Amino acid sequence: MGASQWRSGETRPRGSGLVKVVGRTGILAACLAATACGARGVAGATDGGAASPRVGEAVQSHEHEHAHASGQEHAHTHEPGHEHAHGQAHGGGHAHGVDLPATAGPGYTVADVQFMQHMIGHHAQAVVMSAMARTHGASEQVRALAEKIDISQQDEIELMERWLAERGQVVPTEEQRNAMFMPGMLTPEQMAQLDAARGREFDRLFLEFMIYHHQGALDMVEALFAEPGSAQDPDLFRFVTDVDADQRDEIYVMQGMLDMLAATGGSEF
Repeated sequence: MGASQWRSGETRPRGSGLVKVVGRTGILAACLAATACGARGVAGATDGGAASPRVGEAVQSHEHEHAHASGQEHAHTHEPGHEHAHGQAHGGGHAHGVDLPATAGPGYTVADVQFMQHMIGHHAQAVVMSAMARTHGASEQVRALAEKIDISQQDEIELMERWLAERGQVVPTEEQRNAMFMPGMLTPEQMAQLDAARGREFDRLFLEFMIYHHQGALDMVEALFAEPGSAQDPDLFRFVTDVDADQRDEIYVMQGMLDMLAATGGSEF
C-alpha cells in the first residue's frame, strides 16, 4: 500500500514490541475468508433472517432511536456530516468549527491543502475507534481488521503531516483534529455508544460505524477530484487514490462481516 508503506512480511515497532505487518490484500482476504467460511456454515440455517443494514441505514437507525429516547420523535434523522459531504464540497469538505489557514503553491491548490488537513482529523477518529477493539471484547476477526486500520491510518497521518509541513502549511493540532466534523465522522454520542459496547455488540457497532466512516472518506475524495485543478500534485494524487482503493476494499470486507453477524444472530462469524 503506497500511502502507508505496507509491504508483506515487514515489521513495524508498536509500543514495547513489534507487530507483524502483512499486506493489505492478505489481511483483508483473511478476514473475508473467515467470514465466508462462517457463512457457508450457517447457509440455510437461519429462519428468514433479515440481511444486515447497508451503509448509512444502521447509523440512521441509531440516530432515530436516540432522538426517540430523548422525546424528539419528529426530529429529522440524517447521516451525520452528510451536509458537509454534499452541500459543502469545496476543499474536499469543510471542517465544522475549524478554520485552518490554507494557501495554494506550486503544483497544489487550496483544496489540496484543506483535504490533507481535514483528512488528518478524519483518520484520527478512526484510530480512536480501532483502538477500542483491543479493550472491548472484539472478536479475533474484528481485532485483526481494527489493527490494520489503526496502523495504516497512523502511517497516513504521518504522511499527511509531512506533506503539509514540507509546503509550509498548517498542520492541525490534536485539539483542532478533535474539533473537526467531516463526512462520515461519528458524533460524540455515537462514539460514547461504541465505547459502551462489548463483545458481539461492539463488533456490530464497530463494523456499522466504520463502514459509514469510510464512506465519508470516499465522499471527501470525490469532492476533491471535483475541484478544478486539484489532486495534480504527484504525492497527493498517489495518496488520495490509495485512500480510495483501501477504504473501498475495507468496506467490502466489513459489509461481509456485518452480513455474517446478522445471519448468525450476532452469535458468531
